[in-house]
Amino acid sequence: MLLHMMTWAEVEAYLERSTAVIVPIGSTEQHGPNGLVGTDALCGEYIAKATGERADAIVAPVINVGMAQHHMAFTGSMTLKPSTLILVIKEWVESLAHHGFDRFFFVNGHGGNITTINAAFQELYTEQSREGTGGGNRPDIACELRNWWQGPKTNAAIRRLFGNRDGMHATNSEISVTQYLFPDHVKAGTEAMGPPSGVRGGWTDAADYRAKFPDGRIGSHPWEANPEAGKELYELAADELAELFTGFAARE
Repeated sequence: MLLHMMTWAEVEAYLERSTAVIVPIGSTEQHGPNGLVGTDALCGEYIAKATGERADAIVAPVINVGMAQHHMAFTGSMTLKPSTLILVIKEWVESLAHHGFDRFFFVNGHGGNITTINAAFQELYTEQSREGTGGGNRPDIACELRNWWQGPKTNAAIRRLFGNRDGMHATNSEISVTQYLFPDHVKAGTEAMGPPSGVRGGWTDAADYRAKFPDGRIGSHPWEANPEAGKELYELAADELAELFTGFAARE
């Protein structure tokens, strides 16, 4: 169930049986020579939607711009400052909590969001405790973060399909998922892109990132991406996340 495709009365009826909601979050940033700029937001949104279908749960609108400062040397990338993204997450949660939701299950598509998402959770918990609504170490609201690619079965499938050629960014796996979801947007002519730049430590700003990874990839071989692999990973991720969400929603 997509929140934005429901009436207010339907949302109210849902709250009579569940106070848990799925929140997709991703990023709008470059994904190498053949990856869509919307890859992270699209993976987060559509896998969250499939998770909601399996778990019979509401899925909130996607937060589709994340923390992607280090990709801003590539045209089309967008970013929020960490402080801005923290506020966006907090106000997403606070708006829904106002209506009675108290379990927030974030399905994330962008590794660069992880630190900021967890910081936003701590901001919410701290404010709740100071307002006197949190009971000890057990807050009235609870938030959980899950990265779609990290479930044991999903991760094992990625290793089986691509091994260490999946890389760290513009990965074969995420591009495969978008190829499955959007077959009319598969980009051709990438077989000659050559081996990726080696991973040489970390990076600082966008210029440093582009100097180290001139075509945007980190260690990936995305010409190996294919929609068949994408379908398998999409289904596995949604199955694992639905099971995790169901347990989270039922948690005291």
